[in-house]
Amino acid sequence: MSREEPKIRRREEENGEEEREKAMARSWSRTRVTEAYARIGLLGNPSDVYFGRTISFSLADFWASVKLQPSSGDLIIQPHPTHDLICFNSIHHLVNRLQNEGYYGGVRLLMALRKILYKYCKDNEIKLHGGNFTLSYDTNIPRQTGLSGSSAIVCAALSSLLDFYKVRHLVKMDIRPNLILDAEKELGIVAGLQDRVAQVYGGLVYMDFGKQYMDKRECGMHVPMDSTFLPPLYLIYAENPSDSGKVHSTVRNRWLDGDKFIISTMNKVADIALEGWGALPEKNYSKLAALMNQNFDLRRDMFGDDALGSTNIEMVEVARSGCCFKVYRERRSSRCVLPRRAFTSKAP
Repeated sequence: MSREEPKIRRREEENGEEEREKAMARSWSRTRVTEAYARIGLLGNPSDVYFGRTISFSLADFWASVKLQPSSGDLIIQPHPTHDLICFNSIHHLVNRLQNEGYYGGVRLLMALRKILYKYCKDNEIKLHGGNFTLSYDTNIPRQTGLSGSSAIVCAALSSLLDFYKVRHLVKMDIRPNLILDAEKELGIVAGLQDRVAQVYGGLVYMDFGKQYMDKRECGMHVPMDSTFLPPLYLIYAENPSDSGKVHSTVRNRWLDGDKFIISTMNKVADIALEGWGALPEKNYSKLAALMNQNFDLRRDMFGDDALGSTNIEMVEVARSGCCFKVYRERRSSRCVLPRRAFTSKAP
């Protein structure tokens, strides 16, 4: 072997390493925009927090988007000009903003997710490169309507960060809803996995959060379904959701205390999702309508009218005069899903 051969090899290795670094730099320099959609809990809601089952789907009409722009400078979380507003033209403007949209925007969500992802990767020995970025968000999901606007922002941000750090293949899909939920829990947001699963997978998803699955995997069983199984649907939500029920529900505490009525009724709600899992592939929409009605009746029995809110109750009564319906959250919001006349006895 000549003396020149090792030098040539070293130069080739150095050139190869330099090319890899350049390729990685080009990859890091790309601006990414990712989206996550609003979610609707069709059946079984809210049993996901009680080892139950649900069927949910993502809704492309509303979404949150996150823009990640790599930076050679600082890591910046950029406030939204509307949702993180801190400058007001009057006291009336400030109060109106707080009454309609609350005190918090999305910056805290992005910060919490970055912390949770860092911890998860460190605990699981997943190496993250040291590049910085500017992270910003936008959303058209109506605020305080139970369409999972907060988790959509976190879901979109997680997708951007996984691509930026090139670790998507190391953070499995069934783990991602837990990371999103952990970021929200970090901020004191009380929620279950249902919303995050639907937003991570997209489309129509059946979920089983039975104890046998949660003890084993901590994420439940997720079964994507064909979205064409769904009938045409209407979505209705209140123009001013902050007006409806403001009474805190005691259902969670009663369930934890072993209240037999709450436990048995919540199990019935979970069984509704299981029945829906069978009805949807058959496109048995009359059964779907009956299950949606039954889901609300059971929920109303547990939570009571004060917790559901007068706006929601009124909306349900109007909906029931023409077709079946679904209310998604017990407080502050009003949405109904209304199947059309093709599969109901009366037209809406």
